[in-house]
Amino acid sequence: MAGSRTGRPPVQRTTRRPASPRPPRDNPVRLLYTRARKAWDRPLTAYYLILGGSLLITVLGLVMVYSASQITALQLSLPGSYFFRKQFLAASIGGVLLLVASRMPVKLHRALAYPMLAGSVFLMILVQVPGIGVAINGNQNWISLGGSFQIQPSEFGKLALVLWGADLIARKEDKRLLTQWKHMLVPLVPVTFMLLGLIMIGGDMGTAIILTAILFGLLWLAGAPTRLFVGVLSIAATLGVILIKTSPNRMARFSCIGATEPGTGATSCWQAVHGIYALASGGLFGSGLGASVEKWGQLPEAHTDFIFAVTGEELGLAGTLSVLALFAALGYAGIRVAGRTEDPFVRYAAGGVTTWITAQAVINIGAVLGLLPIAGVPLPLFSYGGSALLPTMFAIGLLIAFARDDPAARAALALRQPRFGRKRAAVRGSAGAAGPRRWNTMRRRAAARSSGER
Repeated sequence: MAGSRTGRPPVQRTTRRPASPRPPRDNPVRLLYTRARKAWDRPLTAYYLILGGSLLITVLGLVMVYSASQITALQLSLPGSYFFRKQFLAASIGGVLLLVASRMPVKLHRALAYPMLAGSVFLMILVQVPGIGVAINGNQNWISLGGSFQIQPSEFGKLALVLWGADLIARKEDKRLLTQWKHMLVPLVPVTFMLLGLIMIGGDMGTAIILTAILFGLLWLAGAPTRLFVGVLSIAATLGVILIKTSPNRMARFSCIGATEPGTGATSCWQAVHGIYALASGGLFGSGLGASVEKWGQLPEAHTDFIFAVTGEELGLAGTLSVLALFAALGYAGIRVAGRTEDPFVRYAAGGVTTWITAQAVINIGAVLGLLPIAGVPLPLFSYGGSALLPTMFAIGLLIAFARDDPAARAALALRQPRFGRKRAAVRGSAGAAGPRRWNTMRRRAAARSSGER
């Protein structure tokens, strides 16, 4: 091989290979959507949505109850934190009920159905006994427990109807009796109408609407035919029209839908209009916690039925949309639990609880927005009222128990729990194994030094 002029061997140049084409990059929006969908389809998604969503709604509700009730408490010559302390006590008791319900097996929930229904009917009858029942705002649906503590049995009737109706339909489905219309309706519809009658005697039409929604939800989940739905709905609508037409107060509430001026006389829409004023003055991010103007005597029931309006005024559109998103997530999780289970009782109970909470939230928020008549129902987990909070939190515990009982969720929880235990056991084992070896080494060194070894 001939050398170069400098005497060095020639440098052999390697031929460059053509660069391989780079894989196309994924669209970041599509990648984000794929990751979100995978996270959404995980077995424990419904469990975390129910637990986290309900706790967030309850905590935010406590904050807003404290903010919205201070002026009302001071006007009644009470401490500013009076209503907050009562609501916090109810939330603490409700948290215990939620924990107990989430740990109870399904068989025990079914066993509680009939005793809870009988107890609710008994308390609803006691409400109408003179000297025992207490009337508030024209509705006699309360029982005094002494002092400032009262209980509303109709709120527990919602939970009783869900459990009893789910157990009844599940047993009939096991016996394949739901193909006959009489087994579909009897005794579910007569018992529900009995509860509605006891509630309407006291004049509480808002709670009666919620019980009717629960009835329709159970019938829909049971696969009732359309003609059956139309028949039951026609009867309920006819009775509702009669009850509304015969009550000037209820007719006045319907006339306040979409009102923008308070008005005077029997058609005064003071509460509805000032609720709109509160939402309108909140803007995007609100005026700040505690800075509401409408709660200073302008907006009645600011800490109960119209707490959503105070939330809009103090936290703005961002706060109200956050509340709506939490309720939407809770509703989706309940539907997911009901749709993925193979247990008929779990399906009907989860669907009934979801119908109850969703319908009550829609009716309350719709009334505050001026889209529906004011029905006098609280916002679930959010408004002031221990009688409404306790059964609702027990119902949330039901959903948590059902979400944990799903086979995929149970397997995921079983894989997660021992991991920490194995890690601790491994650490303990390694420490235990290293301990004797280290002690033996130190003992040998001490013996060697005492014998003069170096």
